[in-house]
Amino acid sequence: MVWINGEQQDRLAVNDRAVQFGDGCFTTARVRHGQIDWLAEHLQRLQLGSRRLLIDGVDWLALETEMKLAARQQGDGVLKAIISRGSGGRGYSAAGCQTPTRIVSLAPYPAHYHHLRHSGARLALSPIALAQNPLLAGIKHLNRLEQVLIRTQLEQTGADEALVLDTAGKLVECCAANLFWRTAEQVFTPQLTQCGVAGVMRQHIISLLEQQGYHCQEVSVEMSALSRADEVLICNALMPVLPVYQIEGWRYSSRQLCDLISPYC
Repeated sequence: MVWINGEQQDRLAVNDRAVQFGDGCFTTARVRHGQIDWLAEHLQRLQLGSRRLLIDGVDWLALETEMKLAARQQGDGVLKAIISRGSGGRGYSAAGCQTPTRIVSLAPYPAHYHHLRHSGARLALSPIALAQNPLLAGIKHLNRLEQVLIRTQLEQTGADEALVLDTAGKLVECCAANLFWRTAEQVFTPQLTQCGVAGVMRQHIISLLEQQGYHCQEVSVEMSALSRADEVLICNALMPVLPVYQIEGWRYSSRQLCDLISPYC
């Protein structure tokens, strides 16, 4: 089911800038028992993305109401909320775009996550690197062609997720998840100042680790750092946390960190 500006429909104007330029941002949330997990955090993410993209005039109260109403119809599943700059303008100019478009959609929950929580995930190094762009780093904008290509290549490998580097050869994230690893009692996650998506669950885990006595360092390092790791895990708002048992030729058996934080995610 899809709602556009509060109306249940599945037709978007061809001149909407989401279609023309990917001019907008989105978030994807888990729905459980008709309620949206981390709703406030997902709205904050959309607000940050809109500010960074200079999109004004979003009716945030209407969007929150629409998201809640949609979730009540799903029970359990996935809710996606999109903010587009709307229709108007000529070429790249946003002049004439008066009203942003709100899009809310529902989908079934990915069943394979249940299995991966027990079996663990295998990651394959993606040959597709993310371009560095500090202006857009961190936000979940609608321009996801890199992820489309990463996912297309991943589906040819048999792995569960892709390990993604940037064009400087630094660790960034997975195709659709953030990355953490533990070496002894030190926990690390990639810096996302140049590219990548700062997920809702990533921020929650960083805060949670501090409460549990761990200091999580955000680092800019190469893939070889994972060869020294005792444990690797990935996360997003849907998983929400999965242990990793293999990355290329490296294997991991510890779930110390994953078992510690999973009950709080």
